[in-house]
Amino acid sequence: MTSAPATQDLALSARGVRMEYLDRGTRERFVAIESLDLDIKQGEFVTIVGPSGCGKSTFVKLVNGLLSASQGEILVRSVAKGKSDAMVFQDSALFPWYKIIDNVSYGLVCAGVSKKQAHERAMPLIKLVGLGGFENKYPYQLSGGMQQRANLARALCVDPAILLMDEPFAALDAQTREVMQAELLRIWRGAEAEGGARKTVLFITHQIEEAVFLSDRVVVMSARPGRIMEDIRIDLPRPRDLHVKRTPEFQEYQEQIWQLIASQLKAAASQFGGSKE
Repeated sequence: MTSAPATQDLALSARGVRMEYLDRGTRERFVAIESLDLDIKQGEFVTIVGPSGCGKSTFVKLVNGLLSASQGEILVRSVAKGKSDAMVFQDSALFPWYKIIDNVSYGLVCAGVSKKQAHERAMPLIKLVGLGGFENKYPYQLSGGMQQRANLARALCVDPAILLMDEPFAALDAQTREVMQAELLRIWRGAEAEGGARKTVLFITHQIEEAVFLSDRVVVMSARPGRIMEDIRIDLPRPRDLHVKRTPEFQEYQEQIWQLIASQLKAAASQFGGSKE
């Protein structure tokens, strides 16, 4: 990952990104991502979808610096401005021995902020995510959805310019997941009001409906080796609530994206001697 910004209004720019892995058993190399180009403007909410194994999560880890690309470059404006990215994973990964306020303020304390100041900065975000009154509880005392709210507050607490979210709602039941989708958009707007600038979000999901509901753009990746097939702008008005999912426009986007992914699933199945419905 390179820290220099690409242009003034871009939060992230990826050019020619390729990722290869070495299979330690066979000693063969396989390509997870090939020749990926992507620009994300500051303040955009961009979601990546695609077949399993297409390299969605790998790309987010490349952006975050957890992995290094085999080729190409990723330019991240947030690093140049002295702000770190923040990652929200599928599991909340809260420290079970810390109260919620200590979990949320953990990044600030690690950065050298005093515990008292860190708590003061964490409290508005705890309230923003709907956990006011739960700051002195431990993670085991919260539901799965509440734990992910705390996880999101922790990510926002370090004031990242880019928020990276790798299937953060995958472990939740269907009803809680829908609630959390609407809450994420509310929190996203609220964080803009708190910090004066809308956060850039790069979101990963397998759920097409979730991608359309949340995003300004949905990027559809091909089967491995992952490439960008389509970059679809979601022209649905904001703010959005869950009722938009029942509109014809929403369903058209959903069908368009599903057809793209289905074509890749059929092509992959045909390589193994037959189609799978």
